[in-house]
Formats: sequence, C-alpha cells, structure tokens
Amino acid sequence: MGAYKSRPTSSCAEEWHKKISESYAVLETRMKEDLDPKDIEQYTGIQKACCSGDTDRVLELADERCVVTKTETGLTLLHLSCISTGSKPFVKLLVHAGARVSSLSRNGFSPLHLACFQGDVDLVKDLLLEEADPTVIGYSSVTALHIASLNGNEEIVEHLIKCGANIHARDTVKFTPLHIACYFGHEKVVKCLINHGADINLSGEVGDVPLHLTCVKGHQSITELLVKGRRNNKADVNAQDNEQHMPLHFSCRAGHLTTVDYLLQPNLGTKAHEVNIYGDTPLHLACYTGRLDIVKSLITKTGPTSLLVENIFSEAPLHSACTYGKNIELVKYLLSQEGVNINTQGRDGHTALHSACYHGHYHLVQLLLDQGADMNLVATEQNGDSEKDQEQTCLVWAYQRGHDAIVTLLKHHKRPQDESACGDYSQPGGDGSYVSVPSPLGRLRCITKEKINVLQLRASLPKNFHLDINEIEFLETIGSGSFGNVYKGYCRGKIVAIKRYRSSAFSAKSDVDMFCREVSILCRLDSPYVIRFVGACIEDPSHFAIVTQYVAGGSLFSLLHVQKRNIDLQSKMTIAVDVAHGMDYLHNLPHPIIHRDLNSHNILLDEFGHAEVADFGESRFVKSMHEDNMTKQPGNLRWMAPEVFSQNTQYSIKADIFSYALCIWELLSGELPFAHLKPAAAAAEMAYRSTRPPIAITIPKSIVNILQMMWSPNPEERPTFAQIIPMLDDCRQEFLAVSKTLSGVLSMLDADWATPIDDSEDGLEMGYSGLEPSPSDLEPGELPAGNVTALRTQWEMCAKSLSGEKNGSSVFPATDKNGYVSDPLSTLRVNDSPILPQQD
Repeated sequence: MGAYKSRPTSSCAEEWHKKISESYAVLETRMKEDLDPKDIEQYTGIQKACCSGDTDRVLELADERCVVTKTETGLTLLHLSCISTGSKPFVKLLVHAGARVSSLSRNGFSPLHLACFQGDVDLVKDLLLEEADPTVIGYSSVTALHIASLNGNEEIVEHLIKCGANIHARDTVKFTPLHIACYFGHEKVVKCLINHGADINLSGEVGDVPLHLTCVKGHQSITELLVKGRRNNKADVNAQDNEQHMPLHFSCRAGHLTTVDYLLQPNLGTKAHEVNIYGDTPLHLACYTGRLDIVKSLITKTGPTSLLVENIFSEAPLHSACTYGKNIELVKYLLSQEGVNINTQGRDGHTALHSACYHGHYHLVQLLLDQGADMNLVATEQNGDSEKDQEQTCLVWAYQRGHDAIVTLLKHHKRPQDESACGDYSQPGGDGSYVSVPSPLGRLRCITKEKINVLQLRASLPKNFHLDINEIEFLETIGSGSFGNVYKGYCRGKIVAIKRYRSSAFSAKSDVDMFCREVSILCRLDSPYVIRFVGACIEDPSHFAIVTQYVAGGSLFSLLHVQKRNIDLQSKMTIAVDVAHGMDYLHNLPHPIIHRDLNSHNILLDEFGHAEVADFGESRFVKSMHEDNMTKQPGNLRWMAPEVFSQNTQYSIKADIFSYALCIWELLSGELPFAHLKPAAAAAEMAYRSTRPPIAITIPKSIVNILQMMWSPNPEERPTFAQIIPMLDDCRQEFLAVSKTLSGVLSMLDADWATPIDDSEDGLEMGYSGLEPSPSDLEPGELPAGNVTALRTQWEMCAKSLSGEKNGSSVFPATDKNGYVSDPLSTLRVNDSPILPQQD
C-alpha cells in the first residue's frame, strides 16, 4: 500500500510524553509507599511515635542508639516523621542525636523529598534549618524542588530556592522544575520559577521546551506567561523538538483552540505552515485528530497554503481527515475549500477514498462516493522492483484490511446521476443486492463481535425472558426466511410463534447479529400495537430462538395476496390506524427505534381484525445509527424508501413513513406495489425516477392527500406518525358516516341471513363463527361483525344472490377472475371496538 502502509499511529513525541506521564505516576506511587508503610505494627515504640507525631513520646524514648535505626524499607525516624503533618519539635532533637537528615529510603527519597510531596511547609522549614541538602538527588534524579513543582506548592518552592535549590536541575528525562510545573499546570509555581530566573527555553530529553508541554496540555494562562516571559527570558514560539514539532503542532493535534488562536496572533510571528520531520503541517495534525474548529481557525487566519501540502506519506490534509474518518463535517468543510479536489492523488497514487477504505470508515466512504470520488483510481505499492510494483484500487485496500461492509458498498455503489443506475435494476438472485465473500480478517472480526454480542445479551436480558429449548413444543411450520423457520407452538401454557434462527453467519449480514439485535429490541417493547415478546433461547447457539405471541389472523400480505380476502373500507382504516399507533410508539420511545423493514409481511392481524407490527430483525435504535455502520439496503426492496435504496446510510425514521405509505396503498388497492417489476426494479423506479404506485379513482381523496405527503421524495416533508394518526382518524369518521348512509340501502334488501353460502368459485363454505351476533340479533340494515379468517359479509352475499338477474345486471358486482370484488367497498368487516386486552 505504498508509503502509506508505514504511517505511524502516533509520533515519537506523543509516545515520549506518555512515558513521561507513566514515569511520574511511578514516582508518586513510590513516595506514597514510603508515606503509608504496611508493616507499622512491627515498628518500635519510637518509630510509632514519630509516625503519629507524638512529641512527648519521642522525647521520652530518643537516645543515640535508636535514632540511627531504619525500617526494612530503609525509613529513618526523620522519614517516619513525614507521615503525619503538623509541627514536630523533635526533628531538631533527632538530628542532634545523630539522625542523618539526607538519608535515602529504599525507594530513593530523603525526608525532604517526602515532606515536599506531603506539602508539609513546617517540616520542610525544620529540615532546611537542620541543614537538609535541597540539591540531594533521589529516585529518577529528582530533587526536592522537582517534587515541590510536581505537587504545586508555591510556598515550598520559594523556600527551597532561597535555601539554595538548583533551579535548573534536571531529572532522568532532562526536565527542569519549570518543565514539570508547566506539564502539570501549576501556574503560581511557574510564575515563581520565572521570577527567580528559570530559563524558559531549556530543552528536555527530546528537545521539548516548557512551551511544548503547555501546548500539549492546553494550559492557556501558562502559555501566555511563557511567551511574555521576563526581560530577555521569553519563550520561542517557533522552537522545535527533535521531530521538528513546534508548539503550534502540539496544540493543533491536541485540539486546544484558545491556545491556537493565541499563538496565531500576528505579533508573535508563529510559522503556521512549517512542517515536522514527517512533513506534517499544523493543519495536517488537526485533520488527523478531527479538529474542525482548529482547521477553520488555521485556514481563516493563515490562508489555504497548507491545504495542498503533502507529507512524506503522500497525504494532504484531506487525506488526513479521511484517515481519522470520524468527523464527516470536517471532510465536507475541506471539500468546500477552493482548490481541494476529492480525487487528488498523493505521490503514491492513493486518494482520500483509499484512506477512508483502509481505516474502515463506512459512512465516510459513502459520503465520498456520493460526492464523486472515483473508486477506480489506483495507488502503487512499492516493492523495490518497478516491474513488480502493484496497482491497487481502494476496494483492494478495504479487502486486505478486512472491511467487508465497505467492499460490499464499493461493489454495489451507483450514484443517482449514473445512467446505469436507472436501467440495471436486478442482478442474479432477484433482489439486486451484492453479497461479498468475507475476507479472512473480516470473518475473524465478525466471529469475535458475535461472541461479544451474545455475552452482552445474556447479561442484559431480564431473567424472566430466558427460555430453555425444552420449554417449547414445536407444532407446524407457519413461515420461513433467510434466518430460518417460524413455527407455531406452545410455551409456558400459551400458544406462541417461534422464530428459530440458524447459528451460522457466512454472508455479509450476520444471523447472530440480527438475533441479538432483535431480542434486545423486543424485550423493551410494551404496546398493544406491537407484537408481544415472550422470551428467547440464548444459551446454545444451535438453539437460538425468539418466542412471541401467536397472532391468529396471519400477515396482511397473506390476507391480501394468498387468501385474497376483501376487506371493507372501515376495517382497512382500522388496520392503518393500528399500524400508525405501533410505529408512533416505536419512534417515540425514550430510545427511539427505526423499524427499517415495514411491509405487509410484518403487519399481523388478530382474530378481531386489529393489526400489530412485528419482525424487528432489521431494526435499530436511532441513537446507534451513527455509531454503527448502517446496513446496506436493509429490509424488503419493494417497500424501501428512496434514500435507503440510493445508498444514503444517513437516513432517518422518516424512511419508515415511506414504507408505511406503500403498505396503505397496498391495503387500499389489494395489489403489490409495482407487482409487474422485480423488487430491485421497483425500488429503483421509486428512487431514481420518482415513480409512485398509481392511485385509483376508488381511493378516497382524503387518503390520497395523506399518501402523497407520506411518500414525498424529500424525507423532511413527510409527516410524523403523531401527525398521521389524527388525519386517519378523521378519514375513518368520515367513512363511517358514509357507511351509515349506505346501510339504509341494505335495509331494503331481503336477504336470508341464516343460510350458509356455498361458494362455488372457491369451494369454501362460509358461515358464522360464533364470535359475531346471530342474524336475528341484528337491526335491519346492520352489517354483521366478521372474522378475518372465516367471514364474508352481506355485500358478497348480495352479489351472489343477484348475479343471476336478467340482463346480467346487478347493483352489486360479482367477484372477478382474480377473486377480487371490483366494488370500491370491500366485503370483509371487523369490529370497530377498541383493541381487547391480550389473553394469556
């Protein structure tokens, strides 16, 4: 992958600063060990008295023999006196009795080191009065002044300097006390050290001056102190470390905007376009860390000079932003700058798209493709032999890194402006979807992620939803899909539906991932308009299953296109409103859910004709949509929103509104949307040609207006379900008024209500199920309540009885060759009563 392959994830300076932080953490740990001994119960009486600061006891027990004793960790009585804070008059006594004031513990610290770390000003003064040496070097070559600077105690620093502490002493990383005070952000100590003449421009082990350290940490006030300095002792804003980083490089990479703005003041003379040994300008480093605010400030204040500069890895700032890949707005901003070309190739030929593919930034790859990035441009992998150099596209980079979702996206991508996008509707398989062969690395990552998902699901799923496969009795198969089969069965005394998953996942979309996601969503749902979750088998991958309530009426798809039932307008409106309530519930949860696969297969009807939303295998929590790579074309293509089909993974819950509109059209018309086309072709027609299903004159105008809003090509113009529900309720009330008027016509017809009808066309004998009132209980002209799976209403009966009139004419037309009644009012009626509580 050319020189890009060797790009380090961080600079040597960054690694060095991590080591420094770790070393000072170890330093603090060792001092705390000395100040908090674990074997204090084994100490002598005078040692315990020194630890507790008991002056009277120390004076009583002190003699020349005991004052020179040490603990097993090398602590003298003076070390132990540092454990408790406060005045210790016995320090002078101990020194005069022979205690060594500068003795080091086994951890490498003198009593003065520990007193400085403890912040005990009185003890520090007492030790210095007894001629404790402030220049004694302890562990890691630190002096007492280093420790006081680390601790941020200005008074102790002042006192140490007055007593002869070396203000320019260096520890093992060549840091002076000023370096340490700057690194840890102790402003008062910095000011004190500068006032006493500390050299502001002394460099550390890797050439880093105090100003570098303040810019790394973003200590704005200290930065100003160093730059202003004192007399001729001022910080050099263009000082370079061993990697030629200036302070501006560090502040840009760390994202400290106020520090950047300060350094960019014209009077300071900061060189904003200087490069380090990697060829990175400050703009590069801001892009590598996704700092949009820093990038804007740099370009606004210093001009576009750095925009086209390539570093030694053949990357301009646009490449750098794509390497980071998590700030899409930054990439958009860079592309909006004059002179920036999305297809600019570095010296090795790789583009911004190569960078995004290499690092697996799915959403960014999507954006670049939509903005016109050329996926056919090649980068050259240098092998030292020009004859063996390989030219590699961004697809190869994605495959070699194991980013299979991006490989799929690249293989399948067609921009709306491409001519072929509208004509090449289908591929082998019929759904127009490309499935890539997973790369070995991508497959390994997938397996690891699946195991993590299952473990997390087991831990988070409430215990009452945990099922054992032995608790389930499987009956007949009632459905199937790519995931496995759906069975009717019994579980815990209830009739249930069991969705049995396969545990293997060898395609681009993992069955295990879908299973875990669906269970995690279902267990959070509680609405009469959404399928009720019973539990899941999650312990054994070979027995993965999801158990839900059994909905007797089957799917809306089956009712319309398999059974070819005809539903009256009021019942259609009941179904439409129920589904809208279910979707509104999903969209307005505390953590909203986007269904992404709303179609007539996933709308189930109970025995009373009410609808429930089901199948959440493709669903997502909205909050995670921008965190995870959104699935390429989720759900059924025939009901898919244009923005989903046209490769835009940044779609919203408004995609569900579009799918819902097609379901309503299907419900009203009794036909599949674009039934003459394959699913991919239907989706392409809607996405690229803005075609919509034809609206028959029999569909009420009020419904037509709602449909046109819901399937608008602009998602922002589509209403929410909260807005749709009152619209549909108004339509239902309007149709109910019309229905009552028509019932007056029916009252004039003399029909034999009690006689069952032998339907010679389909061989079914239709009768009353016992759920509806008997004919004798009905008022004249009143329609009977019907059962979705068994009932034909008076409309169809009348059509039958009158079909033999002379001249073949009838006020009620008979069913057509497809089994449909051509009258706009259909023949299946359900109760208008509210949804009944679910029966256990």
